[in-house]
Amino acid sequence: MVDLAAPEADAAGRWPVLLLMGPTATGKTDLALALAERFPVALISVDSAMVYRGLDIGSAKPSPSVLARHPHALVDIRDPAEPYTAADFRHDALAAMATARSAGKVPLLVGGTMLYFNVLERGIARMPASDPALRAALEARLAAEGSAALHAELLSADPVAAVRIHPNNRQRLLRALEVQAASGQPISWWWQQADAGAPLTRDFCPRHVVLLPADRAEMHARIERRFDAMLAAGLLGEVQRLRDRGDLHPELPALRAVGYRQVWAHLEGVCDADEMRRQALVATRGLLRRQLTWLRKHAALQGPRIELAPATDAALAGAIHASLNSAEARPIVLQR
Repeated sequence: MVDLAAPEADAAGRWPVLLLMGPTATGKTDLALALAERFPVALISVDSAMVYRGLDIGSAKPSPSVLARHPHALVDIRDPAEPYTAADFRHDALAAMATARSAGKVPLLVGGTMLYFNVLERGIARMPASDPALRAALEARLAAEGSAALHAELLSADPVAAVRIHPNNRQRLLRALEVQAASGQPISWWWQQADAGAPLTRDFCPRHVVLLPADRAEMHARIERRFDAMLAAGLLGEVQRLRDRGDLHPELPALRAVGYRQVWAHLEGVCDADEMRRQALVATRGLLRRQLTWLRKHAALQGPRIELAPATDAALAGAIHASLNSAEARPIVLQR
């Protein structure tokens, strides 16, 4: 372990926290585990698929033996039938961070769900709770009229939200229409009311560690190899077991995760195995593009930063050690 003194709060009483973020297939989990061998950290997952029990292979969840050695908060905390929201994540992540502080450890949040990082750092609007009856009515309209018609309705009522919500993102589209119908206010109005009651920087001193791909073509090849490895490890059987439960359907948030929805469609006979693989790879590359776009716009990356390209885990650990002991919060960017 690097010679790191016990964590201390800064002059404002804020506790250090590491935010390890990066796009899919960049080795975030492996790096977090390497850092956990060197630093007194508490690992907290920032992954919208790993929260669900039974979504193991397709989410690249650490093995039970790894989790036994290095427990991750917010892994395996929900049944796939129970939706887990960004607001749920923010609440649970802040609680896990407070627990880490009480134990004298540095919270290390690791993952690639950028929405989760966003609500953690910037807050979240306190929108009306979901109304099952209203949501069912909207889902019936979606099935009958199609997403283009509902998106046109949103564009007329709330053009700000319509620009940000793609017509094919059915979950966000339905939620926007649901919020407006339930509250009388467009969802973009609610976005502006983001909760600032417990911002991250009031209680914690964030240090960002960002993994970025050094070569896009190599990233695509890595994505392909990883998905093929998931298939070889039994991804189809994993999804079949979820289907066999009888209480799950592909519109649940858990099963809209990249990879799972394509395998589910294949098992239902919608496409053959080759087409399933092709669609999963296309979807994963699309996820990569969206993650990279979000990261490049992140406020922490707009100023001075520490570039490491390439770097060993030991070199990165040294940079993090220096960052945690510095008053300057420059992000560490690692090309991989």
